[in-house]
Amino acid sequence: MAPPQAALDFLDFVNASPTPYHAVHEAIARLEKAGFIPIKERDNWSSTLKPGGKYYMTRNGSTIVAFAIGAQWKPGNPIAMLGAHTDSPCLRVKPVSKKSGVGFMQVGVETYGGGIWHSWFDRDLSLAGRVLVRDGNGNFVQKLVKIDRPIVRIPTLAIHLDRSSEFNPNKETELFPIVGMVAAELNRTGKTEDTKASEAEKDTDEPFQPLKNMSDRHHPYIMELIAEQAGVTPEDVVDFEIVLYDVQKSCLGGLNEEFIYSPRLDNLEMTYCSVMGLIESVNKSSLSQETSIRLITCFDHEEIGSTSAQGANSDLLPAVVRRLSILAGNGGRHGDSASDKSWEHVSSDPDVDLTTAFEQTMAVSFLVSADMAHSVHPNYVGKYESNHQPEMNKGTVIKINANQRYATNSPGIVLIQEMAKRAGVPLQLFVVRNDSACGSTIGPMLSAKLGVRTLDLGNPQLSMHSIRETGGTYDVGHAIKLFESYLSHYSELEAKILVD
Repeated sequence: MAPPQAALDFLDFVNASPTPYHAVHEAIARLEKAGFIPIKERDNWSSTLKPGGKYYMTRNGSTIVAFAIGAQWKPGNPIAMLGAHTDSPCLRVKPVSKKSGVGFMQVGVETYGGGIWHSWFDRDLSLAGRVLVRDGNGNFVQKLVKIDRPIVRIPTLAIHLDRSSEFNPNKETELFPIVGMVAAELNRTGKTEDTKASEAEKDTDEPFQPLKNMSDRHHPYIMELIAEQAGVTPEDVVDFEIVLYDVQKSCLGGLNEEFIYSPRLDNLEMTYCSVMGLIESVNKSSLSQETSIRLITCFDHEEIGSTSAQGANSDLLPAVVRRLSILAGNGGRHGDSASDKSWEHVSSDPDVDLTTAFEQTMAVSFLVSADMAHSVHPNYVGKYESNHQPEMNKGTVIKINANQRYATNSPGIVLIQEMAKRAGVPLQLFVVRNDSACGSTIGPMLSAKLGVRTLDLGNPQLSMHSIRETGGTYDVGHAIKLFESYLSHYSELEAKILVD
């Protein structure tokens, strides 16, 4: 049986997305193909957004918000929200990365998030990220770069030299990748150690630089490769945010291709499913009679606590929904096409006070926090609560925790179960063992920040936070169908499952 198209397209998405910047770029490509229009935070939305319109915006190039406005929207109506995140644990190149030791050229890196760092050893790694460059007009612009060949490696120590029973490398001294040999670089440039030293001592007529030049802070050949990818000269590169990534492609695996072998499943799978769920919802159900707003947001920096301007613990989502909540629409009037009407500035509905429209909207809205879940591991079954052992390809997992590490409660479970019925997809339940620590998500923080009902869920996977993870091929389609159903039917069901 041929693998589902959703899984194949997800492979393309994750292979093209070694960083959050690339993931946002890939999301934009799919959204624009579906007719979504870019907007900016700095603009006046009341003069831009229209009933029945589809829009997206970004912050920092690594966080994206996209939404479709129902043609019958009015202040105080609900917003169906989906939240995911674009970042994954990785190794990031330090601001001064040039290192060498015993004839090897090395790169200084720092750890980002809680990665399983031993899984990064002996992998074919390369560099990707964003570069800020000077353009011809004196402006500084962002360029995405992705070097598609292996140039970086972190070698393990031979077993003959280390008979330790466990492998626990020191992250500061034993995690430095090698990128080449000093002698080979000198041969490439035609220089010797003596000429390099004499050049460093020469006075130059270069203009004053507050920081050392990029070619002094990083190996010149790395700078050349990055500049080539950005389509500029090394001198035009002003700064960059570059991470290491595994060049091995994501692929289907297993005897019947029932698995996805891939980096960054946590959480690019939920990012992809959120984007496609929104697109499918506007493709399958018209916005002409929709009274709510369908919204997704994919944040950066979840893996390090979400406390940044582009993280979930910022003002981003509250600011966006506050601006949307006071936009007055058609209010159910008939006549001209909704898509041709601009927003009115004053609501004529006596039940809506624009000064409290945000609070009214949040009281009837819902947030699904979508972050990957744990599949049961056949070799470590004892690590899982015996009645809560999710399996891959058996459906998206509802995550529950009595101590509110997840924000799920009974009304939310009833709601998502009704959505799953309409979509014809299975669901599973997960609770962590009482003697195990429980991770958390963006769900609880956004629920508290917005005062909105929230549920945590995600597709099951193995090897979470490893450089190479394993997921279920069919769960990609399960989540897309579930999210499409949720976004399409929320306005119909929310009043039936409202517990004040």
